[in-house]
Amino acid sequence: MLKPITSFFKPNQSVKRKLSETQANGDSSNESVAKQQKTLQQQSKQSTISTISTVCDLSEIIAKQSAKTSALSPNIGHTWFRALRSEFSKPYFQQLSTFLESERNLSTIYPPIEQVFSWTLMNDISHTKVVILGQDPYHGPNQAHGYVRKGVAAPPSLLNMFKELESDINGFKKPNHGDLTGWANQGVLLLNACLTVKAHNANSHSNKGWEQFTDAVIKWLNSNLSSVVFLLWGSYAQKKGSVINKCFKAHTRVLFLLTEAFLD
Repeated sequence: MLKPITSFFKPNQSVKRKLSETQANGDSSNESVAKQQKTLQQQSKQSTISTISTVCDLSEIIAKQSAKTSALSPNIGHTWFRALRSEFSKPYFQQLSTFLESERNLSTIYPPIEQVFSWTLMNDISHTKVVILGQDPYHGPNQAHGYVRKGVAAPPSLLNMFKELESDINGFKKPNHGDLTGWANQGVLLLNACLTVKAHNANSHSNKGWEQFTDAVIKWLNSNLSSVVFLLWGSYAQKKGSVINKCFKAHTRVLFLLTEAFLD
């Protein structure tokens, strides 16, 4: 009698796991997930602590450097300090600090020391897209801040900027204030060749060291960032053009503003 072919094979025997084994495996899996979550939480906590520690360490370094060279405001933006750190220990910056200490003892100097580097607080240095370079700070009360605060009358040079914008951009209307922090938040750096000035005495702090420092700012931006546009505001600021041209890149654009609106 012929046997069916299936008789030559043993039937598959499925072995069922005990409930206790399934629970044990489930518990093991849950423990593994819990361990992973705990590890991630610890790593995140350590990263946060490390970041806080780094910020605290840098703030301490800035404070110590500011005590040595008082031309440096202790509230400078951290990314700007890192980029320009070597400048603050150079002889010219020490001489500038000595000059400013004497000036502040004898006269009213704008802006106040805590606002000299306010332009570094609006944005990370690497986010700079446009640099508008001027001569020196406004020399009237409450005007020199880096970005004119609301409630302070816009200085004539700023009104000239608004006039040019009105003639160039359809629909632009002159604002009722001079606060340009909105520009800064978009990557526009408003930088003067000199960062301080004696009250009511324009250009009074030229050739004291600030120009060398702002040259270093421009060189860093031009050497490390792409597609930065430089607007040189008037003949004095255009002297900075030579600094830009020395490290000129194809992606850099330099605009010389010599229209009547900017020469008032």
